[in-house]
Amino acid sequence: MKKNSSGFLGGIHPTDGSDKALTVQAPVTEVNPELVEISMEQTPGNVCRLLVKEGDFVHRGQLIGIPQTFAAAAVHASVTGHVTKIKKTGSLGEVCVIRAEEADTAPEVRSYQTEWMENDGITREDILRSMEKGGIIGMGGAGFPAFRKYQTEKNIQTILVNAAECEPYLTCDHILMREQPMGILNGIQLLIKAAGAAEAVLCIEDNKPDVIENFRTILKKKEVPIRLQELPTMYPQGGERQLIQSVLDMEVPSGGLPADVGVIVSNVATANAVADMVFAGLPLIRRYVTVSGCVERPGNFLVPVGTRFQELLRKAGDVSAGQNQMIVGGPMTGYCIGTNVRAERAEGAVSKATSGILILPEQVTTETPCIRCGACGRVCPAGLNPFKIDFAYRNGKLDVCRKLYATECIGCGACSYVCPARIELAFRNIAARNAVKQTFRKKGVIQ
Repeated sequence: MKKNSSGFLGGIHPTDGSDKALTVQAPVTEVNPELVEISMEQTPGNVCRLLVKEGDFVHRGQLIGIPQTFAAAAVHASVTGHVTKIKKTGSLGEVCVIRAEEADTAPEVRSYQTEWMENDGITREDILRSMEKGGIIGMGGAGFPAFRKYQTEKNIQTILVNAAECEPYLTCDHILMREQPMGILNGIQLLIKAAGAAEAVLCIEDNKPDVIENFRTILKKKEVPIRLQELPTMYPQGGERQLIQSVLDMEVPSGGLPADVGVIVSNVATANAVADMVFAGLPLIRRYVTVSGCVERPGNFLVPVGTRFQELLRKAGDVSAGQNQMIVGGPMTGYCIGTNVRAERAEGAVSKATSGILILPEQVTTETPCIRCGACGRVCPAGLNPFKIDFAYRNGKLDVCRKLYATECIGCGACSYVCPARIELAFRNIAARNAVKQTFRKKGVIQ
């Protein structure tokens, strides 16, 4: 398979950009909820032990959850107030409900948000400790603790700062870059130091010309080991391995990690969060979230972690389509948490990893037999044959799935998008990937 014009295999153009236009020029709304619901399982399967009980008074930024698993990150109170309830849920573990009793005032603008900062007196260990203490995660993907990525013993040469934001509808990273360019750049300098890298590359798709020009202007004024890379708009440009292919023309080996080729990839929001913690002592307790689709007032919202989805939908003017599906994240890789949703019935709350809440028209499709057209293989950025993996998985042939490299599936959804038979290829390729990993790790065949 040949690389596309964006520098990686396969890829698609799922929209014409009109979806992002719904929110990218809308003013940012800051939300100060009366109630937050903070899960002790911010990412699936990664649990924290709750440190507070009902009736306790907590302060904004106070540690309330200690990691109990390798891939969990510390959890902090996002508002000041009393713990009114501890809910036990099946999917989110314990949830700490806090009623806000002190309204958050507009935060003062700090020097690291307006000018270059010197970090000569800050050590690598200081940065890693701040990442861990601040509960900072990778904010563009699975939410893996940032400090663990940077603890690697590998020889890291390059940090790729992922600002592609290639998912349709989502513009929260675009807004962050517009609002906090210096915070991001100072955070990138800290990431370079944490990794011992020679340089960082800020990678932005060319559908964000305003922030590209602003970063270019700022970087011209100071000699720093940060360069800007403008990338053609193509999905999934922001995939970790795809970004490495596009920017560095390198390929991560099968079963390997970016660190194996001397690279760490971090989301642009992660860089900003690191600056917040190192320079201001602010843990990861709030983030930008895109609310878009079939709502009356689509936009981006700056919210505390734990803000309830129903509150966000009310701020967006409620739902404008009766037959709908509610998606957390983007339409390609996000997950549906309900159908025919209205604001008052929306369940769930913002986690550290929540990039968007989308209300999209419910689509009812019927699968028809595969016609072996090969379209799924042509767009697969991992170079796989999704229809063959799908067929093997449906027939219980996990060994065949392994030989077809199902473990390399990145779950981007491009195969399902182009399938003329409307087969849920991505869903079953992801299931095959997970089943192969679980089965063959037990047998010691793969790591």
